[in-house]
Amino acid sequence: MGLSILGLSRFQFAMTTIYHFFFIPVSIGLALAVAIMETIYAVNKNPLYLKMAKFWGKIFLLSFAVGVVTGIIQEFQFGMNWSNYSRFMGDIFGAPLAIEALLAFFLESTFIGVWMFTWDRFKPGVHALFIWLTWLGSTLSAIWILAANSFMQHPTGFEIDKATGHVRLRSFMDVVANPQLWRAFPHVIFAAVMTGGMIILGMSAFAMLHKRTQQHDGDKAFFTKSIRFGAVVALVGAVFVTYAGDLQTQFIIKDQPMKFAATEAIYEDTKDPAPWAVVSLINENDKTAKSIEIPYMLSLLSYHKASGSVKGMDTVDKELHEQYDAKFGKDMNYYVPVNALFWSFRFMALSAAISGLASILALWFTRKGKGDGTGTLMNYRWLLWIMGACTFVPFIGTTGGWLITELGRYPWIVYGLLTIADGVSPTATVPGLLFTNIVYFLLFLLLGAVMIFYSRRVLYQGPDGEGELPVRQSKAAKAAKAKSTDSAAAGAAASAAIAGKSGAERSVALS
Repeated sequence: MGLSILGLSRFQFAMTTIYHFFFIPVSIGLALAVAIMETIYAVNKNPLYLKMAKFWGKIFLLSFAVGVVTGIIQEFQFGMNWSNYSRFMGDIFGAPLAIEALLAFFLESTFIGVWMFTWDRFKPGVHALFIWLTWLGSTLSAIWILAANSFMQHPTGFEIDKATGHVRLRSFMDVVANPQLWRAFPHVIFAAVMTGGMIILGMSAFAMLHKRTQQHDGDKAFFTKSIRFGAVVALVGAVFVTYAGDLQTQFIIKDQPMKFAATEAIYEDTKDPAPWAVVSLINENDKTAKSIEIPYMLSLLSYHKASGSVKGMDTVDKELHEQYDAKFGKDMNYYVPVNALFWSFRFMALSAAISGLASILALWFTRKGKGDGTGTLMNYRWLLWIMGACTFVPFIGTTGGWLITELGRYPWIVYGLLTIADGVSPTATVPGLLFTNIVYFLLFLLLGAVMIFYSRRVLYQGPDGEGELPVRQSKAAKAAKAKSTDSAAAGAAASAAIAGKSGAERSVALS
C-alpha cells in the first residue's frame, strides 16, 4: 500500500498527540503531588516534606518543559495538515482554545515561574499557594482542551452556516455543558493523579536500588517516604479513574455504540445476559472473533445488572447507514479498527489494576515497625525492579485511552458532521508530510532522551544533590580496577606484616 496524504496526516497527528499526552498527565499529577507535599510542610513544618517538594518539583518542571514544546508542535498540525478541519471548526474551536491560552496557560506559566524562584522569599503557606495555582491552571487547561475535543465527539451548541457549510457557535454554555466533557474530564484528571503517584513510586524504587541510597539512611528514609506518598496518590487515582471510566462508558454505550461494540469485539448482537470476552482472536476481514468469555460479565459491566443484550457492530452499521446515507452516501464505512480498540481498552484497564496492586504492595512492604523502621521493601530487589518498571505502566494506559477516544470516532473527525478525509489540508503533499514526519519523530526522540537523561540525573543525585551517576564500566576496566584493588590489598598486607617485625627483620624484608 502506497503512502497517502490522508494516512501520513493521520499518522503525524497521532504521533504528535500521543507523545504530547505522555507529559500532560505527568505535569498535572506531579503538580498536585508537589502541592500536597508543600502544604503538609507548611502545616506541620516537617523538613522531609519540604525536601520532597523540592526534589519532585524538579521532575515536574522537566515534564512541564517538554510538554510545552510538544504542545506547540501539536498546534502546528491544524494549519499544516488539517486546514479544512480548522475552517469548519474554527468558530467552535476558537473560543475554548483562546480561553485556555489567555486564562489557564497564563495562570499556569506565571505561577510556575513565581514558585520556582521564590522559595526563600515567602512564608511556606504563601509559597505553597503558588504551586496550587499552577496545578489549577493545568487543570483548567485540561477542561478547555477537552471542551473542544468533546464537541468533536458529541457536537452541542452549534448551527450550520448555510453560506459556508461550517459550524457556527450558537450557545457557548451548551458547549461547556456538553455531557461528554463532564464524563471525560474526571477520567483524564484521575488518570493524571494515578500517573503522578506512579512516577513518584516507580522512580523511588529505582533510587532504592542505587548503592548510594542503600548506604545512606537519610536517602533511604526519603525514598521510603516518597514511595508511601506516591502509593497513596496512585491508589486514589486508580480507584477513581476506574469509577470515572465506568461513567464515561455508560455514556458511550448510548452515544457511540460502534465504539463500545468494537472495544468488546462484538459483531453480532449478544445474547441476554451478555458474556464478556477476556481475550479475543479477531479477524477484521471476515468479521469474526474467537473469545475466552466470562458469562454475565458484560451485562454487569454495561448495565450494572445481570441481564441485557449489547448491540453488535453489524446492527450499529445498519443504523448509521440509515441515519447518514443521505448526507455521506451509501459507500461510507462505519466500522472502526476493532483490534486496536479491543486491546487498547484492556491495556488501559490493566494499567489501572497494576497501578493499584503495586500501590498496595508498596504500602504493605514499607509499613512501620518492620525491617529497620522503613519497612522491608529494601530486602526484595526483585520487587523494587517490578515497582520501578511500573513507572511506565500509566503511559500505556493513557495511550490506550487516547486511541479508544480518537480511533473509535472513525470515520468522522467531528461526529456526524465532518469526515476525516474531508478535514485534510488541500495543499498537503506526500513528500512534505514524509519529511515532517521524520523531523518530528527525530525531535521527539531527542526530547525523550533529554527527559530521561535529566530525570535519571536528578534521581541518582539524590534529595541533597550530592550523589553520583552510576557508571557502566567495560570488562577491561573492571579487570584493571580489580587488579589494582588486589595489588593495593597485597601491599597493605605486606606493610602490616613488615610493621609487626623487629628492626632487623624489617631491614631484611625491605631489602
